[in-house]
Amino acid sequence: MSDVNQAFEEIKRGAEEILLEDELLEKLKKGKPLKIKAGFDPTAPDLHFGHTVLLNKLRQFQQQGHEVIFLIGDFTGMIGDPSGKNVTRKPLTKEDVLSNAETYKEQVFKILDPAKTTIAFNSTWMDKLGAAGMLKLASRQTVARMMERDDFKKRYNSGQAIAIHEFMYPLVQGWDSVALEADVELGGTDQKFNLLMGRELQKSEGQRPQTVLMMPLLEGLDGVQKMSKSLNNYIGITDEPNDMFGKIMSISDDLMWRYYELLSFKPIDVINGYKEQIAAGSNPRDVKIDLAKELIERFHDSAAAEAAHQEFINRFQKGAMPDDIAEIEVATENGEIAIANLLKEAGLVASTSEAMRMIKQGAAKIEGEKVTDNKLVINTGTTAIYQVGKRKFAKVTVK
Repeated sequence: MSDVNQAFEEIKRGAEEILLEDELLEKLKKGKPLKIKAGFDPTAPDLHFGHTVLLNKLRQFQQQGHEVIFLIGDFTGMIGDPSGKNVTRKPLTKEDVLSNAETYKEQVFKILDPAKTTIAFNSTWMDKLGAAGMLKLASRQTVARMMERDDFKKRYNSGQAIAIHEFMYPLVQGWDSVALEADVELGGTDQKFNLLMGRELQKSEGQRPQTVLMMPLLEGLDGVQKMSKSLNNYIGITDEPNDMFGKIMSISDDLMWRYYELLSFKPIDVINGYKEQIAAGSNPRDVKIDLAKELIERFHDSAAAEAAHQEFINRFQKGAMPDDIAEIEVATENGEIAIANLLKEAGLVASTSEAMRMIKQGAAKIEGEKVTDNKLVINTGTTAIYQVGKRKFAKVTVK
């Protein structure tokens, strides 16, 4: 019994909510491998650290001997998940979905054990359901029930459009649980409505309802919004080691503990030991370095982690610039270009407003010297190394 309780506590680590905890504990006590399901729509070719929060939890279940099903939503990806969205999400083409799905299959095994992982595609059963089956599935719920969902309610009240096919998404995700006879489904907190739909449909099909385990949404590098490629605040698991190291070192000291909780495989007592060291006067930077090296070793290898650490020391602690600075040409129309436009055209910032903000913060430099005038104009025929923040460099020639 103590082993079951220990396993249960490990599963609870970092979880935001489990519905229902008593159910999950009862399932664990039976000592039989459970079917653990987590679905991922292949909406982009690469996974980021935010996705790995669920993958890490799947890994814990694997280590306890349970059956993990990594479900690729090649069917739901063509609908477009409306969770947390304030506009209708653009559906992907079948070709996009299949292409992205292939890269997912390669990337997940950086965390999951391939010998203990079942890769499933929900088109397997959804294609067989057909039009008649989809209509029958749609009849399981009412519009009123769908409008209980927070994001649908907000969009409706604000006069924003809700496409009819979006109502199908929770139903299809729920039907996935029926098709797989899932015992546990994992998802983010923004997926609560969809996850509970699985329980409802399983009950109506005479199955024992799945336990729902919700993980928090990992904040991105800004420490405010959830990690997302569209917000450009993400760390991709295929990022180069040096980029990965620099991004991790850029997070705030407070956010570092959140990343340790949700991304690190280190035991809780080790993390608590880090907190005690900092309370006693140790530099949080050293603890952050350990986190960066752990994550880079996971997605690359130990040699890459050590090399990235040394590059970080050379570049930032010793003030050296990277060896591989991109060389870029920027064209002008009248022989000159404003500094904000140059930084944007060089890819060092996403917009001129961001450039102005970085200049104001003293984070923009030319040949190592801070830019203090946001109205500075650069003339044609000049070449210089421009820098924004600690990690973005470009050798720019103005043509």
